[in-house]
Amino acid sequence: MKYYLCKYIPPRADFLATMTAAEREWMGEHGVFLNRLLDQGLIVAHGPVIDDTGGYGVSLYQIADDQDIAALTSEDPIVKNGVGHYEHYTMLSLKARG
Repeated sequence: MKYYLCKYIPPRADFLATMTAAEREWMGEHGVFLNRLLDQGLIVAHGPVIDDTGGYGVSLYQIADDQDIAALTSEDPIVKNGVGHYEHYTMLSLKARG
């Protein structure tokens, strides 16, 4: 297994407050996409982070050795529509409750 912290970087610092109608729709699809991966066991946890410099999203992935994290995150509807991008950070291990 491989483990990653993936950080979704929105296109602008005030993205959550200034989303267009299309961006709001894609963000809804983004949530459905992440929840589907959560249900499949590929994501351990995900959610938005708010800080003084603007918000971003974090997902913790646990994937098979033959899976490509960049290929997975490139299928996210928000990314496919050119709204932001992901940074991928390899983790040595991942422990979770439950």
